[in-house]
Amino acid sequence: MSREGEVIGGFTLGPVAHRGGMAILHEATHPDHALPILVKLPRLAEGEDPAAIVSFEMEQMILPRLSGPHAPRCLGTGHLPVPWIAMERIAGQSLLPMLDRLPRPPEEVAQIGARIADALDSLHRQGLVHLDLKPSNVIVAAEDGRAVLVDYGLSHHASLPDLMEEEFRLPYGTAPYMAPEQVMGIRGDPASDLFALGSLMYFFVTDLRPFGDPQRLSGLKRRLWWDPKPPRALNPAVPPWLQEIILRCLEVEPAKRHPSAAQLALDLRNPAAVPLTARAERLARDPWSARIRRRFHPDHRPRLQRERPSAPQADAPIVAVAVDLDNISAELAEALRRNVALVLSALPGARLACLNVLRTNLLRPDTTLDGSGRNKHLQRLLELRHWAEALRLPEERVTHHVLEATGAAAALLDYAEANRVDHLVLGARADGIGRRVLGSVSAEVARDAPCSVTVVRLRS
Repeated sequence: MSREGEVIGGFTLGPVAHRGGMAILHEATHPDHALPILVKLPRLAEGEDPAAIVSFEMEQMILPRLSGPHAPRCLGTGHLPVPWIAMERIAGQSLLPMLDRLPRPPEEVAQIGARIADALDSLHRQGLVHLDLKPSNVIVAAEDGRAVLVDYGLSHHASLPDLMEEEFRLPYGTAPYMAPEQVMGIRGDPASDLFALGSLMYFFVTDLRPFGDPQRLSGLKRRLWWDPKPPRALNPAVPPWLQEIILRCLEVEPAKRHPSAAQLALDLRNPAAVPLTARAERLARDPWSARIRRRFHPDHRPRLQRERPSAPQADAPIVAVAVDLDNISAELAEALRRNVALVLSALPGARLACLNVLRTNLLRPDTTLDGSGRNKHLQRLLELRHWAEALRLPEERVTHHVLEATGAAAALLDYAEANRVDHLVLGARADGIGRRVLGSVSAEVARDAPCSVTVVRLRS
């Protein structure tokens, strides 16, 4: 559906500038802003992945917190009539067109890599790990050639809840560039972005992706034990110092990569000072025996987990509240809010996760749109936000999650277990035939939950 000419948040939408896999970018104007503007909207058509909405929420939280020359300036965000993000449009071009002219000269690739490393260093210092570095997400600014990174929907921010990690069990990212620890569900390590940059530089100097483009999790996991062919074996023009840097970025264990993006940028700009190891002269993969040992022998399996920079603190518990938007009265909604407020008052550092379970069918196909053509997942998110508004919590203390599952109790228990919820508040099912036949969700959750549970029931 075309939205050209529509006004959203005071921004008048122009033609579509880009259609991505999860969102659409419109050119836009605003009377208070003279600079070029883009407005980003999530894709909400039938069959769209719910992760598109969750990643959009992540970017709505992250982009306003970023500053500096390596991220677009955020001009505003909102949720009505659809979720939206307004941002500065960077004058320049992404690296994507360069893929038609590979391989590139090694010196040019080193220069590009250094500029991207500068951008990563700026973002890492702000507590952000990008986790989706790829050519289309790197804009080379026409003004001064700096690298500007875009698309933060899959990113991890040390000061914000990680909605992607909380709601999904499969790793999200772009297959050719995902670090081994990211494949295994470990997020928040800046070294993951260095691996992605190493993959990008490898691709640019060889015209081959170091680990291909696998579309299954089993294929993604091969990079934990299967080393890539050295770049110099594919392109003899690659100097030893650049191969040393690229293969160091592609080390399976994060601790063996560069300690920081700043140090990576320094090496790329000072090739004569790069210490050369056996990596620099390699012309073949490791033998089969070494790969088999890494694959099956426990003593040779890589250590992917370091001390995570954004590990949850003991004084920052999570309180969750389950809101049944289909069967909730105004009285029960208010009673839930009162009980949540009491729990939060005793835990001033806690974050509130508002949960709703969107039931899916066990046998027949599900639809993502309701009878009015609205995205069901998005509508539930808007209703959760409306329910939580009366609590008047700052944005960083409340998140909203729609869990798609066939059973409510199992979904709530899984969320509480996976995210180490400290206290769960939910309403009791009203008396009636549904409760007698189907049983009580609140009773099942209270019985099996790995945390404290408050069940709110209205007086009869």
